[in-house]
Amino acid sequence: MENKDYRLYGYRWVVLAAFMFINLTIQILWIAYAPITGPAAAFYGVTDLQIGFLAMTFMIAFIPLSIPVSWLIDTYGFRKTVGLGAALMGIFGIVRGLAGANYTLVLLSTIGIAVAQPFLLNAWTTVPAKWFDVEFRATAVGLVTLSNLIGTAIGMVLTPILTETIAIPRVQLIYGIVAAVSAVLFIALAKEKPATPPCPAGMEVRSLMLDGLKNALKNRMFWIYLAVSFIGLGLFNGMTTWVEAIIRPRGFTPTEAGTLGALMLIGGIIGAVVIPPFSDRSHKRKKFLLIGILAAIPGLVGVTFATKEMAWLLYVSAFVMGFFITSTSPIGMQYAAEITHPTPEGTSNGLIQLFGQASVVFVYLMEALKAPDGSFTPALLMLVGLLVVCALLITQLKDPEYLKKAE
Repeated sequence: MENKDYRLYGYRWVVLAAFMFINLTIQILWIAYAPITGPAAAFYGVTDLQIGFLAMTFMIAFIPLSIPVSWLIDTYGFRKTVGLGAALMGIFGIVRGLAGANYTLVLLSTIGIAVAQPFLLNAWTTVPAKWFDVEFRATAVGLVTLSNLIGTAIGMVLTPILTETIAIPRVQLIYGIVAAVSAVLFIALAKEKPATPPCPAGMEVRSLMLDGLKNALKNRMFWIYLAVSFIGLGLFNGMTTWVEAIIRPRGFTPTEAGTLGALMLIGGIIGAVVIPPFSDRSHKRKKFLLIGILAAIPGLVGVTFATKEMAWLLYVSAFVMGFFITSTSPIGMQYAAEITHPTPEGTSNGLIQLFGQASVVFVYLMEALKAPDGSFTPALLMLVGLLVVCALLITQLKDPEYLKKAE
């Protein structure tokens, strides 16, 4: 596909792969304690909530950093900004592995990793916009989402298995070294943009960050999607943070919790790959967002009520829920970039991630709503109700004019 004004370069896949790798590794670092909440609490001599707080620091740190990081991405480019975040991730990932049984040092190094996260997440739509044509951008964002989910799945499955034979700090050190390698590869391989744009003139033009921010915040459709994103990411973060605690009262082991989390994420991986291309080809966003939310509800209900004797129902439900709820993320991010044009992708993406990470309140609320026997059923039923609210909000959205121009 060539033109005197624009062209697609094969090197775009190298840039995308390097970006996907660092997103994969930071997710391993984020979720590594969730499937071993009980054993980790015993090892460090702290409570379940203090172990859960290690994951929550990522969401808390994101809130004040999201907008400044978006400004850095839009002002200095993603290569320098994301490279800085990748370096922080690699350094503090290794430091956490060297912290031993000292919970305070583990927490401080986790905060360092958490500070790095918005540098990576807020560029999800920027990288595809710099290197890919409009027909493939939602799919490219889907591939980044895929890497994110694979990283979370690896952390879910591998951590309980490794900690059966390796001490928890040693496992964290292994993860930190892998993260550092991914950071070095990104810094070495990533380039800011190709020699010529990947799309026709007019489709790549974006406003300055502050003007774009004003433009986005005046858009009613964008506010509706921010609410949807707040609920959707709140559900995802809550489920992954408390995965072991959710099914522990029903007699499931940490290894089974890892399997549950992995199946939810494998479903998400498949959904993030399979569904966005249909949205790209049909130039429809609203329809696929609504299908994803509605189809995730039966899955969440199954996770809520499945017992040890019906483990198959738990696992199937987790897969279904993950498949549909996660497929909405790349489509929604691209939708937001389209309806807020010419707001910079880093700005719209950053606002979505900001609202999503602010959903840390869901993580606290789920723990607070636990029944006296430790059951999370009341919290899970609350999430079912909120998915219904999401579906109602999506019915108020409209597909963007931007896609009609591309068509």
